[in-house]
Amino acid sequence: MHFTSEQRLDDGVVEREFILGEIPGTLWTPGSAPAPLVLMAHNNGLPKAEPRLVARARYTAARGYAVATIDAAGCGDRPRSAADEQARAELRRAMRAGEPVDEILESFIGPLVENAVPEWQTTLDALLELPGISGPVGYSGGWTALGIRLAVAEPRIAAAGFFAGGYVPRAQREEARQVGIPLLFLLQWDDEGNPRQRALDLFDAFGSKEKTLHANLGGHTGTPWFELEDGCRFLDRHLK
Repeated sequence: MHFTSEQRLDDGVVEREFILGEIPGTLWTPGSAPAPLVLMAHNNGLPKAEPRLVARARYTAARGYAVATIDAAGCGDRPRSAADEQARAELRRAMRAGEPVDEILESFIGPLVENAVPEWQTTLDALLELPGISGPVGYSGGWTALGIRLAVAEPRIAAAGFFAGGYVPRAQREEARQVGIPLLFLLQWDDEGNPRQRALDLFDAFGSKEKTLHANLGGHTGTPWFELEDGCRFLDRHLK
């Protein structure tokens, strides 16, 4: 892992950009150490510098966590295949037209998840070797399908917070039954991009004995700011 930049922010959090092989990432660390690690994934395709993710990461780091995100293969500024670009264009067209999108998402999101998981695990290995970063590890993010796959494949993840989750490939909907870690599931009741009933069905499918659903009125980007505070309290219970 090679750090390419470092800056101390106004809230005392240190922000560092890194490269790990071909994987670009960002690590935010608090002034205190050791700090439990939280992997924070953006929704599939969005860059790691997406403003809402950065705001969540900085807030969480200021609460005493090391927070990391990466641009996995095919995401953010990393190269995308012609097939990926065609699938994204077809998905946007179908959603604008109100057409079914399940099969497009299956053929597009499924491989994206499978390719992303090994890179997140490689990143996790490297991060836990750094001084001042410790387990247990949490996951937080809007890419619910990735979080489910990681929760099943990666025993070091002890708790997870998911956003929305209406459109999740069939494989991850089945894997949800194998997820047994504590969960906090956020649902925007009027989310135009995530069908409500599908999200509720996914929540019901999780095998966790401790799982909490927070539902708020509003669209996809309208998650209330106070959910960040509640999310950190959830992490405090399970990672500290």
